[in-house]
Amino acid sequence: MSEETKPPVSYPTSAIYSFTLRVEIRHGPGKLGEITTAIGEAGGDIGAIDIVRVGDGFIVRDITINAGSVEHNAEIVSSVSKIDGVVVEHASDRTFLMHLGGKIETVSKVPLKTRADLSMAYTPGVARVCEAIAKDPEKAHTLTIKKNTVAVVSDGTAVLGLGNLGGAAAMPVMEGKAQLFKEFAGVDAFPICLDTKDSDEIVQTVKNIAVAFGGINLEDISAPRCFEIEERLVEELDIPVFHDDQHGTAVVVLAALLNALKIVDKKLEDIKIVVNGIGAAGVACTKIAMAAGVKNIVGCDTSGALFRGRNENMNWIKDWFARHTNPDNESGGLKDVIKGADVFFGLSVPGVIDVSDLKKMAKDPVVFAMANPDPEIYPEEALGHAAVMATGRSDYPNQINNVLCFPGIFRGALNVRASKINEEMKIAAANAIAGIVSDDELCEDYIVPSVFDKRVAKYVAKMVARAAEDSGVARRSSKLQSPPF
Repeated sequence: MSEETKPPVSYPTSAIYSFTLRVEIRHGPGKLGEITTAIGEAGGDIGAIDIVRVGDGFIVRDITINAGSVEHNAEIVSSVSKIDGVVVEHASDRTFLMHLGGKIETVSKVPLKTRADLSMAYTPGVARVCEAIAKDPEKAHTLTIKKNTVAVVSDGTAVLGLGNLGGAAAMPVMEGKAQLFKEFAGVDAFPICLDTKDSDEIVQTVKNIAVAFGGINLEDISAPRCFEIEERLVEELDIPVFHDDQHGTAVVVLAALLNALKIVDKKLEDIKIVVNGIGAAGVACTKIAMAAGVKNIVGCDTSGALFRGRNENMNWIKDWFARHTNPDNESGGLKDVIKGADVFFGLSVPGVIDVSDLKKMAKDPVVFAMANPDPEIYPEEALGHAAVMATGRSDYPNQINNVLCFPGIFRGALNVRASKINEEMKIAAANAIAGIVSDDELCEDYIVPSVFDKRVAKYVAKMVARAAEDSGVARRSSKLQSPPF
């Protein structure tokens, strides 16, 4: 087949690679049609066409296009540029445009329009409030932003699936996290990105700034350091500390599992789960599944199954994992231990399992392939072999997304001034998320609610606050305060 007759490369398009193409079009019959045809033949997905300005003999238009990659973007631009009478002025990446100048800002809650306003909000009136807090530090929860504020802390060592990018490169993620806190639960959050990878320095820094915050959300800190950092901060601070990469993922995974097991008619205590990827999320998913009643979990890393007595590629958290899981002490690789498994949790890398592995699993297997952006197995490949399929992607059903958890769990913890977020609160959050999906709605393609379902954060907050009270970590009653929605 010649170059001229080869079919165009097919790209799955997405908003993350969307761009705005500004073109100057000389007047002539069918020119806009030529442009849209060229974009379509190049595999682009047109979203909107707007007129920017009209001149003597020409018109300038902005065309919004979803593409499949940076390279695909360039191919579309090249195709349009070849049309006679069309000049591409520029192509603007819409994702980068969204981040220009950052995505969050601080605004005042009270007006400062008169001298009286200023004298109460700042000096000299503010001195009275400072003295009141000095006499009774507990008043900081009612007289400052502390009661509704979370620090989103990262050292940038495990940014998304990209690895160690450093604190500056982690900022866009932490800003996004702060947006989600505010949008879904009314919580004010601030990104705190640290220029250190030293665990002692991170712990001390967080302790030093904690006086201003009602909670600490740890984010994108590499394993196994993240386990130690979180454990120390939970022990040494009297406000909730929550590593979302661990526990946010785990809570949503448990919620999805509870509903998936209803579909396949299996019980937690009877199933075998294989977990691939023994990092922060893999360990946390294992722990919460065990706390919920699962007895048989086998974990795998790049060296195969974790079992008692294994010495290769181990660390202290893998030692713990090997001692507390794998009751039959199975060994071998992932493709060996997946035999007879009811559930697969993928928190690792793309393409590690295929249809042959699904066929080895127990009847009606449940597959959560959560590697991003490319899962351990794509839903198209698993179709007809997995009874229930979930991924971490928003373009497939059943997205395992932490935003279903962390806004509500912090809202509930802040509402009752919890001293920590314990297992009871995490399991309550998972049950709340699962409970949003009614029995009438529950099906293979709908086991967790949409991230845009406004009921989720409110219900999670309510159930988490109740669990905090029941487990003795609440310092005020949820009945005394309504959530600020």
